[in-house]
Amino acid sequence: MKEFGTMSEKKMTQFTIAQCLKLTEEISSVTDTARLDIELLLTHILNKNRTYLFTWSDQLLTPEQTKQFHDLLSRRKNGEPIAHIIGQREFWSLSFDVNNSTLIPRPDTELLVETVLELFSGDQPETLRYCLDLGTGTGAIALALAKEKKSWKITGVDQSPAAVELAEKNRQKFQLQNAELKISDWFSNLGNQTFDVIVSNPPYIDQQDPHLSQGDLRFEPLTALVADEKGLSDIKHIIQQARNYLTPEGWLLLEHGYDQSRAVVNLFIEHGYFNIQTRKDYGGNDRVTFGKKI
Repeated sequence: MKEFGTMSEKKMTQFTIAQCLKLTEEISSVTDTARLDIELLLTHILNKNRTYLFTWSDQLLTPEQTKQFHDLLSRRKNGEPIAHIIGQREFWSLSFDVNNSTLIPRPDTELLVETVLELFSGDQPETLRYCLDLGTGTGAIALALAKEKKSWKITGVDQSPAAVELAEKNRQKFQLQNAELKISDWFSNLGNQTFDVIVSNPPYIDQQDPHLSQGDLRFEPLTALVADEKGLSDIKHIIQQARNYLTPEGWLLLEHGYDQSRAVVNLFIEHGYFNIQTRKDYGGNDRVTFGKKI
């Protein structure tokens, strides 16, 4: 088969896997991971893993598969997140179902999970702990912790019924019986429950942030991204209210913006937390701050 131009020029031509993989220039203007994105589209269409793409690179896509590839590549070219296109995003080695009702799980948020596990690494395997994930979205943080801590009881809450429905779908998919998902506007539906650890990746982007009109953020719900007071209003609310729901010596851990750590630390101090620390993400930016209730 001879070489060819762009997908738009050759819509009805059947491609081999190898030829599809060469089309990185089609989407290079909207993503820094064009090759990976194309691999993910192909594995989704073919229902195969990435190794298959290289082992069987000469395989010819069917006309139906070729058309589907063209359609999905066009959506990516228009900036739609790859996770929304294929309906999946990996987080903590789990393949989460995703949609546009909530945030797409991101690698930096795994730092929250890592930090919780480190804080309780001295526990015996059978130790019972109660954990709350505020604004659970897809359930990524809650379900990752439920996977790692089988003896823990994990509660994930979100104010969005669609997000809770999605998180419950993921819980059932992973068969995690030690987690429950429920609708709650932060702490409003938790009664008198208390928790040994509370985690959250709340909205923390300023409404005027130019990044909101760029990349994947354009396709994600603003309510899960934006907060008043230069992105700090929800963080402030959680820090203030969490003390009422933490057990003695319980931990609160929050993800925040790269330039918000000083303000977040000051809020922890103001509301009487101790052992306050901040950890950097994989890009070297301050990303997670946590403290203990005494």
